[in-house]
Amino acid sequence: MILGGATDIAVVGEASDGAEVASAVRSYAPDVVLMDIRMPRLDGLAATEALRRRPEAPEVIVLTTFHADEYVLRALRAGASGFLLKDTPPAEILRAVRRVAIGEPMLSPAVTRRLIDHVSDTGADGRRRHALELLGRLSEREREVAVAVGRGKSNAEISGELFMSVATVKAHVSRVLTKLELNNRVQVALLAHDAGLTLP
Repeated sequence: MILGGATDIAVVGEASDGAEVASAVRSYAPDVVLMDIRMPRLDGLAATEALRRRPEAPEVIVLTTFHADEYVLRALRAGASGFLLKDTPPAEILRAVRRVAIGEPMLSPAVTRRLIDHVSDTGADGRRRHALELLGRLSEREREVAVAVGRGKSNAEISGELFMSVATVKAHVSRVLTKLELNNRVQVALLAHDAGLTLP
């Protein structure tokens, strides 16, 4: 009902549980999937992980009822482009779909901080070592861009901060994703956070 009222968004299909997601995506080829975490048979986390492993996978926005749901962070690590609370106002849901469709993550900073706090005291040292090891594969300039992405900066903001063109920023982001074998900017941001590089 919310999405159907937008002139630039079409609902091409629906699935009643996670087990139906793969076949629905094959049939309808959506650009964006709104994925509920809690579903019968196969939950949204497992469905997201399976979906993002596919070539030409659609972007995924995870829906949750909780501000600090540990599954959401796992979904983001699996390649979801963002998450929304189920009580998000309709206009914000539409904005999220539009942003994610063009490759921009949709994360509420307040909710993201709570999620990060929720898991920060479990395995942080191991994650930090792993993240620093991965970031060590990058050139100095690529690493600067990765850290800026981790701080939530847009390409235009990174361009201004690092004195390079937006096209060059995009090229660096693409190389970072390729070198680190990541799906999207959200995963880059999580990696920079794990490495402890996103603090002011």
